[in-house]
Amino acid sequence: MSDTVIKIENVSKQYRLGEIGTGTISHDLNRWWARIRGKEDPFLKVGQVNDRTTKSTSDYVWALRDINAEIKKGEVWGVIGRNGAGKSTLLKILSQVTTPTTGNIYIKGKMASLLEVGTGFNGELTGRENVFLNGAILGMNRREIARKLDEIVEFAGVEKYIDTPLKRYSSGMSIRLAFAVAAHLDTDILILDEVLAVGDAGFQRKCLGKMDEVSKNEGKTILFVSHNLTQVQNLCKYGLLLENGTLKFSGGVTAALTEYVMSSKTQNKIDLRKLPRAGTKSFETNLLEIEFEDGRMEIMEGESLSFIITVEFLQPIKEVIIGFNMKDALDNILVECRTSASFPKLDITEPGIYKFKVTYAPPLSAGIYSLSVGSRCLSGHLEYVPSVTNIEITPKPDELEEWNKSSAGIVRTPSSWELIK
Repeated sequence: MSDTVIKIENVSKQYRLGEIGTGTISHDLNRWWARIRGKEDPFLKVGQVNDRTTKSTSDYVWALRDINAEIKKGEVWGVIGRNGAGKSTLLKILSQVTTPTTGNIYIKGKMASLLEVGTGFNGELTGRENVFLNGAILGMNRREIARKLDEIVEFAGVEKYIDTPLKRYSSGMSIRLAFAVAAHLDTDILILDEVLAVGDAGFQRKCLGKMDEVSKNEGKTILFVSHNLTQVQNLCKYGLLLENGTLKFSGGVTAALTEYVMSSKTQNKIDLRKLPRAGTKSFETNLLEIEFEDGRMEIMEGESLSFIITVEFLQPIKEVIIGFNMKDALDNILVECRTSASFPKLDITEPGIYKFKVTYAPPLSAGIYSLSVGSRCLSGHLEYVPSVTNIEITPKPDELEEWNKSSAGIVRTPSSWELIK
């Protein structure tokens, strides 16, 4: 008997921009008439590739096009790709939230999906009632759910609020409870779409450990979408790389991540204005772009990384600081650099656009790290752009591979050694 639990055959998804469905009666009639005559849907012949960097010239766009994959029991797959690549659309199709325009999916077993905060939960019900509701949807009886309840509540850390309506929960509390339910109840397939980004570092660590445990010990199949490549590398054995709605690579996770990082290198300039911001709203600075020297986002251990941060100053500012940091899979800041290292008190006397070039050799071992940039001024305003891009650090060729796998730490600092007989 085959141990395949998910099979995706020639799956495509087409949307009409700005409309629900086809949007017009005439298009619906055209499709109906084609079906009556046994002809192909005429609108499947039109539509653009889902490339966000270009302006659309068609009303139709292919969010996914001809996706094929086969996933076996107990495998952990990471689904990676840039924003708009089709990752969430694929997971929604697998979760049966939406249907494919063409193609088929075959699923064997019970599935739990966490596509966004609050998915499958009723805000008017208490946390306890939502646990029982989700268990019932998965086909479990009340006794089976009650047996798991204490374990779910303890894992989520919401003991004090379990009988409070879910609408009173914070987004972090909601996602902790949702993940605990999905991970502990009787399911065969677990689908996660970037939901761990909501939780704090401690809970992310618990979730990653739990996913590893249920895949190895309970044979659960996991599909995990994340922009944090280090998390994908640590948790997953296989990877699906999507690009503009098409499947670019399917196979081992290391090869998938390498392909993704290599494809990102063609984009040596990143427009920071298009990325989400954090911190306080600043009326004084505007982070514009970051440009990598020679397009290099991959360096060898000990090598220097060089890039230029372009900032617009909207008015004269005293004691401004521009900086960046590098984070690991759990969003822990490992290193941080600021302009104050070279300019203790940097005053901008005239508004305008300024460029800051930095050259830095991160003291980190081989791995994939996220780079964030920010600015701060004396008034206290902070402009922060998290996870701008991923930086890959590769091992030195003369290093022992087994040593790197088993004994390498995160930080590598220079040291002086001498042999004493």
